[in-house]
Amino acid sequence: MFFSPTLCAGHLTAKSDVYSYGVVLLELLSGQRALDKNRPPGQHNLVEWARPYITNKRRVIHVLDSRLGSQYSLPAAQKIAGLAVQCLSMDARCRPGMDQVVTALEQLQGAKKAAK
Repeated sequence: MFFSPTLCAGHLTAKSDVYSYGVVLLELLSGQRALDKNRPPGQHNLVEWARPYITNKRRVIHVLDSRLGSQYSLPAAQKIAGLAVQCLSMDARCRPGMDQVVTALEQLQGAKKAAK
């Protein structure tokens, strides 16, 4: 289980749902669980460990699941990481709405289809 700043305050809102979805995006990108005590110290909490990497386009590669091989485009992975950063904002007011998240993902899907 992970804890968003909003959840710790006891307030469940649409923005706390967006934070949770940001965690899911990060799990999908990395292939890791949100909390895993089996990882080395400093890496137990996926969000805390990944945040410095996903906020920098060049460093996103360090978070990506190596088992994916070349099944993704780096620019698309960078965009998804950027979306995750927005969703994981500590300030709930800065998080996008879920409709904005869906639109961003649909645009990525549309770009993928157009590239084929």
